[in-house]
Amino acid sequence: MVRLIDYQASEPISMVNNNNPIAIPHTPSLTVLATIHITIPRKNAKKNHVELIATIGVRGVSGTSQILFKIFRDGKQIFTAQEGVESDPTSEVNYIATFQAIDTNLAKGSHFYELTAENITNGTEAAVVGPISFSGLAVAHDDSKSDL
Repeated sequence: MVRLIDYQASEPISMVNNNNPIAIPHTPSLTVLATIHITIPRKNAKKNHVELIATIGVRGVSGTSQILFKIFRDGKQIFTAQEGVESDPTSEVNYIATFQAIDTNLAKGSHFYELTAENITNGTEAAVVGPISFSGLAVAHDDSKSDL
């Protein structure tokens, strides 16, 4: 059986706004887009997983950028995803990157998740234009029942 133990969500930007872009820095610098805290009770330690879902609206400013998105748990990188973003005004320039990560067997206590972005392509520019959403759903596994 699977049981919900925590859910947290952050939506720092709720819609596209090309008038207020947030520049995505080049590696090794990065920008933190959103954060959440998930709490695992003692009784659910090591028998759980956290499903993390992120959606980020980005825009190509110059060249073709490769944006590296990372998720950190308690300061340790646990996930990466990459999205190519073009700036050609005769083509698409706004993109939505959505991805999911699953973090398993967390210890008891509060865990801090950060969603970040960085541009790994020199000589190009890209920006976050929204929306940004980041959520975490923590579930516990009960081995005594096998509904799933």
